[in-house]
Amino acid sequence: MDAARLKLAVQKAGRLTDPSLDLLVRCGLKLSRGKDQLVGYGENMPLDVLFVRDDDIPDLVQEDVCDLGLLGLNVLEEKRLEFAARGGAARFMPVRRLDFGRCRLSLAIPTEASWQGVDSLRGKRIATTYPFLLERFLREREVTAHIVTLAGAVEIAPRLKRADLICDLVASGATLEANHLREVETVLECHAVLVRTPLILPPEKEDWVQRLLMRIDGVQQVRESKYIMLHAPRSALPEIARLLPGSESPTIIPLEGSPDRVAVHAVCRENVFWETLERLKQAGASALLVLPVEKMLA
Repeated sequence: MDAARLKLAVQKAGRLTDPSLDLLVRCGLKLSRGKDQLVGYGENMPLDVLFVRDDDIPDLVQEDVCDLGLLGLNVLEEKRLEFAARGGAARFMPVRRLDFGRCRLSLAIPTEASWQGVDSLRGKRIATTYPFLLERFLREREVTAHIVTLAGAVEIAPRLKRADLICDLVASGATLEANHLREVETVLECHAVLVRTPLILPPEKEDWVQRLLMRIDGVQQVRESKYIMLHAPRSALPEIARLLPGSESPTIIPLEGSPDRVAVHAVCRENVFWETLERLKQAGASALLVLPVEKMLA
């Protein structure tokens, strides 16, 4: 690969793959990638995307194989604690918290088991693929338990009598329910993060890193944003401004031939529900139009 091009590692297959690629597309990247190819080539940016195992991403950034990595906070923190346990220090630098990949690392027990708080963990066997995060959780609460480290299929460990409970990622909870488990305690709230190498990059590369960060900020700012346009009497403006969700000062435009009425334009940074539109109409608004916002730079 061309050393002058940025290299970004993303999850090859999993819950972060599609949202990661969607983010890059929204940032303007045109990615050329053949079926089953593990490297995608940016046609309009000096950026190559490497598709790898998610737990390899911190190492690739740490070892300066990749300039950037996109992964879950659970993997990032687990690797950071692993490096620390081996007497080293993590050299990758988180640069952006991303608004997708939300889940939680949680403790879950068999449905029929009792739970009286973390004291219930004493002396128990806990199966997990995140032993360092779990060990920190137990240490901070001064609880001694036996950690059973598994590579996968954690949720069936209690049924196989390999553990009394589990510590695993939970999103909807459907997998736990299917395996007759219930969530009882959160170990870590998770989301996707972007990390970078700590090395000083050549100016051309650093410029593209900053441009990519700016575009990511622009995408995230408008993820739930809507552009609202409406007509209203001037007398109703205070109430309408109050009702607009997450909006800064709206733009007020006089309507030709109607001195007592104005057009109101506003970017709303929160969801705009039907109830909001109904309240605006009750306040005197008319000709309401709600449009999606694709890009925005502050």
